[in-house]
Amino acid sequence: MAKLLTLLALLFGGLCCLIGLAHILFGPSVIPGSIPGTVTMDNEDRFYATVFLGYGVAMIWAARDLAARRGTFFALVALFFVAGLSRLVSVAMVGWPVPSITAFLIFELILPPLFWWMHRRAYPG
Repeated sequence: MAKLLTLLALLFGGLCCLIGLAHILFGPSVIPGSIPGTVTMDNEDRFYATVFLGYGVAMIWAARDLAARRGTFFALVALFFVAGLSRLVSVAMVGWPVPSITAFLIFELILPPLFWWMHRRAYPG
């Protein structure tokens, strides 16, 4: 279980880094279903993409020693879960996004509890 969780956390962190880099390099055009936005929206997207890139780096760092970095790992998965909840706020306020973004929402709400459960099984105590 520990090796599988490490692999999944490394892959997840790497994917976060790639998504962050794509937004930094190409802006909001990489968002499925997006339309050209304002200069301010582009600027905000690239700023938050840098934060997401940092999130991915932090996940990779935590994944390299999940037993010792348990607190960081749990904080990162909790943050990702809360980000998914933020998408639900968006749904409540403005409606459902395109299906691919809705799939991200499902992923964001399921992956953190799965990671938490796997960590508790792999590193009890």
